[in-house]
Amino acid sequence: MENKAKLSPEKFSGKIDSKEVRLYSLVNKNGAEAHIINQGAKIVSLMIPSDKGFVDVVIGHDCLEDYIHSEEAYFGAICGRYANRIARGKFSIDDKEYTLAVNNGPNALHGGIKGFNSVIWDAKQLADNKLELNYTSKDGEEGYPGELKVKVTYTLSDQNELAIDYEATTSQPTVLNLTNHSYFNLSGNGDSSVHDHILEINAKQYLPTDETAIPYGKPEDVAGTPMDFTTPKEIGERIDEKTDQLVWARGYDHTYILDKPQRKLGFCARCYSPKTNIVMEVYTDQPGVQLYTGNWMSGNMRGKHDARYPARAAFCLETQHYPDSPNRPDYPTTRLNPDEKFESTTVFAFSKK
Repeated sequence: MENKAKLSPEKFSGKIDSKEVRLYSLVNKNGAEAHIINQGAKIVSLMIPSDKGFVDVVIGHDCLEDYIHSEEAYFGAICGRYANRIARGKFSIDDKEYTLAVNNGPNALHGGIKGFNSVIWDAKQLADNKLELNYTSKDGEEGYPGELKVKVTYTLSDQNELAIDYEATTSQPTVLNLTNHSYFNLSGNGDSSVHDHILEINAKQYLPTDETAIPYGKPEDVAGTPMDFTTPKEIGERIDEKTDQLVWARGYDHTYILDKPQRKLGFCARCYSPKTNIVMEVYTDQPGVQLYTGNWMSGNMRGKHDARYPARAAFCLETQHYPDSPNRPDYPTTRLNPDEKFESTTVFAFSKK
């Protein structure tokens, strides 16, 4: 099928771990498109209408092989079993310690060596605009306890909203933190910088971190600091100020504490591009959002349609719980018990300014 993203389904076809990989396409009545592969449940492309025609607002690759060998293993992916970082790759449940792979400095990141971003999900297209993906994580996989059954559903509404619904159950107590790690550039794939994007985040506090991106503990106020996006400002306005937080991360890579009721779907963030006038609003029931400005991208790898992605050519708004929560009893819990069902929703809503 012809698609506005000019993606070739054949280039995403393959077999990994004895499972078929393919490209799935969602469309709505406005002609918007979302293209997703079941390797990592990754959003490959998101074509959104603008005053300049349809714009691909996420960056990534245009073939499966490039995703497998990408410098950015999390492009558009579902991250788990624990998104973000766990300090020193260790945590305890009921006085039993569990050890994870250390894959990000001294810490465990995004589920381990082969997290949910790398596995092959079972996919089922439920409608032209809806895709369901399922994955069963075995007890002990990447060091996490319990067999975990996860379902992620992508729905592209006629209001140009991409909703991501998460469900999970476990066979024994475990920890869980799921997110989607799409890299957005609302000016379009191949645009070189998001410094000009105007961003607002519904958060008066954030979690400052040490040099290894682990929070010190208590939230701090954003007021009077470069971390303040309580009113709309350019992402690049203060990103290069010589504060420890920005120097250590090479830009923004921090969790914001959302000002909304716990476990209720509420306003998270708003961003727009002055080049396309595309507005993206984010709604979530999660307690936090990680703002990441693609600080470690090198510009060396080949992106979609031969684009190159230098540092800060995209931004991420990863709705989630806080980093290192299993080791922080003062943070909202990420524990999931066998008699519980994890359910969560995040919505990316697109419009024109």
